[in-house]
Amino acid sequence: MGAEVLSLGLLGLVLWSAVRRPFGWPEAVVAVPAAGLLVAVGAVSPEAAWAELERLGPVVGFLAAVLVLAQLCDDEGLFEACGRWMASASGGRPVRLLGQVFGVAAVVTAVLSLDATVVLLTPVVAATAGVLAVRARPHVYACGHLANTASLLLPVSNLTNLLAFTASGLTFGRFTALMALPWLAALGVEYLLLRRFFAADLAVPASRPAPAERPRLPRFALWTVAGTLAGFVVASALDVSPAWAAALGAAVLAVRALAAGRTNTRRLVRAASVPFLAFVLALGVVVKAVVDNGLAEWLGALVPAGASLPSLFALAALAALLANLVNNLPATLLLVPLAAPSGPGAVLAVLLGVNIGPNLTYAGSLATLLWRRIVQTREIDDGGLGTFTRLGALTTPATLAAAVLALWASLRLIGA
Repeated sequence: MGAEVLSLGLLGLVLWSAVRRPFGWPEAVVAVPAAGLLVAVGAVSPEAAWAELERLGPVVGFLAAVLVLAQLCDDEGLFEACGRWMASASGGRPVRLLGQVFGVAAVVTAVLSLDATVVLLTPVVAATAGVLAVRARPHVYACGHLANTASLLLPVSNLTNLLAFTASGLTFGRFTALMALPWLAALGVEYLLLRRFFAADLAVPASRPAPAERPRLPRFALWTVAGTLAGFVVASALDVSPAWAAALGAAVLAVRALAAGRTNTRRLVRAASVPFLAFVLALGVVVKAVVDNGLAEWLGALVPAGASLPSLFALAALAALLANLVNNLPATLLLVPLAAPSGPGAVLAVLLGVNIGPNLTYAGSLATLLWRRIVQTREIDDGGLGTFTRLGALTTPATLAAAVLALWASLRLIGA
């Protein structure tokens, strides 16, 4: 009982520190000592802790590589060019701009991960709204929501996807094929509901003309990203970690950027966000202690067996609820091993819950917390907690239901 209470208490402390970041500390400042304490008191054995670190190692390696890749794409001017293109192609019409933001954010999230959408695209979208003098709120919220919702498509779109992908036994191509229909369904519902929710903002026309000049996209960066995406498929076929493909893509852009003097080694290391990587590893150990000290048995009684439509709905709802209670990364670490015996369909249903569910509360995912921080730092009027919660209550249940139905259809059409 003592180990169980300590494990749960430290998990709560770690998550609180990640949300609040007292004194501006990185998330790892609390998480790493908490993991070490749990090992020291025997709440989790050193062998089990090391096994968890080994399991998460490739996932964290991929995350580091893709963060560097996204930053280097930004250095190449990719996101700035996307902003100029949206401003020009929108014709100054807010509804058209919202559609363009949806398209760009969906692709960026799927290919370069949700962190790129939150950290790099959101400020560009806010600036684009400023250029046109349209209300930024619908477009900024689209980035925040799609950082979660649009991360369903590829195994590499989200840290949670990588964890689920490893447990699912699926290939890169089969994972993508099964999630394509849920991804499209979720995006469609999200778009319609955001457009309805922000109808008043979108009805206000731009007070500045749209720039006529169409920007030139950085082709080298685009080709590198396309090659990296192809590398993910090849790596999966060869049973090699996608981290190697991401690292190769990042290396190609890094060499070019270093040669041109656009970056340096210190900036590349900073882009990799080493404290956050340490936080992810430490969090895995803390969650392992919680699971080993009784929570797995309790959750196991709630996890339905099989991949019938009611089971898929129950799994997705449980995952969404748990994500909003303890954050989606711990929820994934807790639920995926319990769902895996029921097959890939059950694992993917959990993924729908932990990826879409966080749009309901600020604490649902680290991406949402980061989005909130960026919005506050740039003094963007987001309407505060009330607007966020009302929008989440409108979109999250409907989007999750549509995605679960689409997953059920994909499993019947394609097969797990």
